[in-house]
Parts: sequence; structure tokens; C-alpha cells
Amino acid sequence: MNAVYMLASRRHGTLYVGVTSQLVQRVSEHRAETRGGFTSRYGVKRLVWFEAHEDILSAIQREKALKRYPRAWKINLIERENPTWDDLFPALIREEGPLAHLSPREQSY
Repeated sequence: MNAVYMLASRRHGTLYVGVTSQLVQRVSEHRAETRGGFTSRYGVKRLVWFEAHEDILSAIQREKALKRYPRAWKINLIERENPTWDDLFPALIREEGPLAHLSPREQSY
């Protein structure tokens, strides 16, 4: 699944916008701090918003657009779908989560 996603350090905290073709794996890397960089430096680990895309090019376009959005717009986008800023990552890896249709091999970390 191609996805654009936003991570946060906490509610209204530091935000990170990213794009990936392996959402579970990529968020796992952020959470484990295996790649270092911005998310590790600022403790940005909570998946607060994501959006699936059919192809990677549309996902990349959306990511670039979101990065240009003012911070207030990003917060509104998060709060429209996740008003309590819950960490959505656990739902991704549960059977009833939005990726339940994928085989275990496709959900590899």
C-alpha cells in the first residue's frame, strides 16, 4: 500500500510528513529509531494520520502538497479524522485494522 502519513511527538507537538510504499515497516523504523534523523531527534513516533494511494506518484504528489500546507491546515486534517490524536499504529497491525486484507507476508516489518 502506498501511503502518505503524519507522525507527531504528542498532541499538537512536532509533526513529520512522509510517504512510503510499506507503511507498517516504515512506521516501525521511525518508532525503533533505526534510521536516525529528524524523527529520532525530536521523538516523533506517533502515527496520527495516513492516507492510502493507488500509485506511488500520486502519494508523492500529495506528500509534497502537505509539506507546503501551513501547520494549522495539517492539524485540522489530523483532527478531522483523529480528534484525540490517538496513535493509529496498533490498529495497523491488528487483524481488524485497515491492513487486515493484506497477507502476513505483505505486512512484514
